Amino acid sequence: MESPPPGRPSDLMFLLSWASHALRAEHAAGLAELGISPRAYGVLLRARGGDLTQRQIGELCGVDKTTMVVTLDQLEANGLARRVPAPSDRRARLVEVTPQGERVLDQARQVAARLETDVLATLPEAEREVFLRAIRRLVDERLSGAHTSGVAGSVC
Repeated sequence: MESPPPGRPSDLMFLLSWASHALRAEHAAGLAELGISPRAYGVLLRARGGDLTQRQIGELCGVDKTTMVVTLDQLEANGLARRVPAPSDRRARLVEVTPQGERVLDQARQVAARLETDVLATLPEAEREVFLRAIRRLVDERLSGAHTSGVAGSVC
C-alpha cells in the first residue's frame, strides 16, 4: 500500500469519516435547494408508507425524541408531512407524507441518485459494484451496530 499524502492518513476510521463528511455536505447542499435537511429527507423517506409511528421513525433514523419532534414540527409547518393518531394506540402518532411532501421527496431522491452516480463515476466501472458490495457487507455485518457500546449517531 502506498503512503498516504500528508494530512490524509490511511486508517479506516479516518477514511470512512472523511467520506461520510464529504458526502453529507454535498447531500445537504443539494437538499437545501429543496428547503429540507438530510434528517428531514430521511424522515420523509421512512414515513412514505404511512404505517410507522414517529417513535419508530426516530429509532430507524437514530434520532432522539426531542429532535424527532422538532423535525416533524418543521415538516408539518412546511406542509410536507402530518401526524395522525395511530388506530391501535391513540397516544401514538403515525407520520404521513403529504402530496407536497411526496413531490419534494421525489426531487430529494433524484438529488441523492445524482450524487451517488457522480461519486461512483470517480471509480473505474469495474470497481463500482465491488466497492458497493464491500461497503454494504461491512455495514450489514461488522459495522451494523452490534459491536458498539451503545454509542449511536443520527443516520438521517
